[in-house]
Amino acid sequence: MNKIIVDIGIKENRIAIIENDELAELYVEREDDKKLSGNIYKGRVVNVLPGMEAAFVDIGLQKNAFLYLKDAIPVELLKMGKKKVEELSIADVVKRGEEIVVQIVKEPFESKGARITRYLSVPGRYVVLMPFNSYIGVSRKISSDEERSRLKHLAEEILPKGMGCIIRTASGGISKEDLESDINFLVNTFEKLNTESKLKRPPSLLYRELDIIQRMARDYIDSSVDKIVVNDKDKYEEIKEITRLISPEYEQKVEYFDESHDIFGFLGVEKMIRNAINRVVRLENGGYIVIDETEALTSIDVNTGKFIGGRDLDDTVVQMNIEAAVEIAKQIRLRNIGGIIIIDFIDMKDKRNEESVIRALEEALKKDRTKTNVLGMTRLGLVEMTRKKSSSRLTSRLLRNCPYCDGNGKINSEEVVVTNIQNEVKRAYRNTNVEAIVFEINPLVNEYIKEKKHDFEGVLKENFNIEITLKENRDIFFDELKVVRMGSLDFVNAFIAEKYGSNS
Repeated sequence: MNKIIVDIGIKENRIAIIENDELAELYVEREDDKKLSGNIYKGRVVNVLPGMEAAFVDIGLQKNAFLYLKDAIPVELLKMGKKKVEELSIADVVKRGEEIVVQIVKEPFESKGARITRYLSVPGRYVVLMPFNSYIGVSRKISSDEERSRLKHLAEEILPKGMGCIIRTASGGISKEDLESDINFLVNTFEKLNTESKLKRPPSLLYRELDIIQRMARDYIDSSVDKIVVNDKDKYEEIKEITRLISPEYEQKVEYFDESHDIFGFLGVEKMIRNAINRVVRLENGGYIVIDETEALTSIDVNTGKFIGGRDLDDTVVQMNIEAAVEIAKQIRLRNIGGIIIIDFIDMKDKRNEESVIRALEEALKKDRTKTNVLGMTRLGLVEMTRKKSSSRLTSRLLRNCPYCDGNGKINSEEVVVTNIQNEVKRAYRNTNVEAIVFEINPLVNEYIKEKKHDFEGVLKENFNIEITLKENRDIFFDELKVVRMGSLDFVNAFIAEKYGSNS
């Protein structure tokens, strides 16, 4: 059963796409963090960078947006011919201070501004209108040649001259009237924003992409969805109205869930979310995959774990890799991982087995709405693939860097803390005349010193003639060291008795 579960909160809305009782996709929209991808702005070029063949454009966001040369060439210049277009530089197509209309194609992320384009598109339920491009494309997921041809000819009849579109998967089997209604609505939307672009001063927003609820209704509600559950009365009525417009029979699939209850907790989605952000993903056969995300790329490692397999080693490895390939496709889609992805499957000796695993991966990726490209296997036995970046990853939405390790995934060992204590004592010995020092350290580190570093304080006193006292502090990070008092022996002993008790 396929379900859409909508959780409307006070400051945050979440939508879970459930396929065969598994979490397939999760969307989160916060009050102060609305989706920007798809928005159209009138902006001003603030800097042109010939060395990078790019420009920065002020569109009214916190950081200036980034415009690459290939996204900056005006449509009229594209008609000059391929050779002349290739000779263009960024300075030929945009000037500092110039006012231009652009669309966000990639969300701002951490220190990077949004990526933008001059090639606008306006998405509807059945088509994506391309006002400056006469090309007409049909979704690859519409497999019937006859249906593809029918839809393409209909679009050619309906579209205004000079405009094009991408016909979406949802268009399969629809009537000319439905297609015409969708295209006309999008054409009117574009004409309105085009008029506003002539009247407004930059930076200004000309078109805002639909909110998370409206996008869900537009992009996901079809005959494959069995149930839409929502925990807010107003949104329940809104979704019913949208489904009624899409197709009257879909309205009965919308169900209201009492908003006083935790809908994600009650329906088991919270547990699915926790599993979705784990670094290690367990497979049913006993193996597991390890997913490490970095800014440059994502690496995925396949391990056999407890899997013992079938007839022989080769058979075991192929079975393991095929199951891992299917799970990897699910995880990439669920976590919304974009960019370069490197997969380290378990080594296979037979080329035919490698091809079988890659085919299994490609087949599993067909469920992903975002464009993916499996490039094949390298000489090192690693599978390279890419996935289009559209918005932030799930982990960046739900997690933050660890305050201990600042996102490195590692912290200093006990031995480093021991060395730091020694260095502090050396500094005090060289630069002061102190007789005693009190350190506070994490209890686990103190336990390690007692077990592994016999008479550690005594050795330091013998070498530097300074009395060392180590005290436990549960509020101190594992790899932290705190000097709480130093001075004469009497002064420090009085401090210890006052703070830690006379029996310390």
